[in-house]
Amino acid sequence: MKRIPAILLALTLLLTVPGCEFGGKIEKPVIYLYPERTSEITVRLDYAGELTCTYPQYDGGWTVTAEPDGTLYSDGREYSYLFWEGSADIEYDFSRGFCVRGEDTLGFLLEVLPALGLTPREYNDFIVYWLPRMQDNAYNLISFQSEAYTDAAALEIEPQPDSLLRVFMAYKPLNAPVEIEPQTFEAFERIGFTVVEWGGTEIR
Repeated sequence: MKRIPAILLALTLLLTVPGCEFGGKIEKPVIYLYPERTSEITVRLDYAGELTCTYPQYDGGWTVTAEPDGTLYSDGREYSYLFWEGSADIEYDFSRGFCVRGEDTLGFLLEVLPALGLTPREYNDFIVYWLPRMQDNAYNLISFQSEAYTDAAALEIEPQPDSLLRVFMAYKPLNAPVEIEPQTFEAFERIGFTVVEWGGTEIR
């Protein structure tokens, strides 16, 4: 099976600036599948760590029937997305990113997630999961990166998608702001069979 190249715009929060930080638990990556027509799709995860929870159950991979609107079917049940969590030591590059006041987190996410390429359905799912954990912090340090996550959690998908977006956010609660060089984003274009993933982690 052909491996998909790592194509990622990802959110990763880190401990200090500049340098590297190791993150452990990867929380709630969810994978949306949008084929052009009703299709049987197989997704496999090559993860450099231990899977701690999956839904539907991951047994060497997921094989589902996907509708163009993203609805998935497996074993007679309907799903909105594929879900997984895991634990691994991943070293992140946090030389650039953002330091966001906790009370401004919602506004920041509403601005940055569409810029990364998420649709309202996707970024609303993201926000309702992460906002309660972030909004009461004095500050949140956030950085965007690619290879650190995709190298540790490579995806193999058959048939191969035409467009792949993987958004991963890790964040560090801070008591005081820090200076960090801001990042910019490349536009993501959805062409043909599109796969979108988002997830995150908190670094303490």
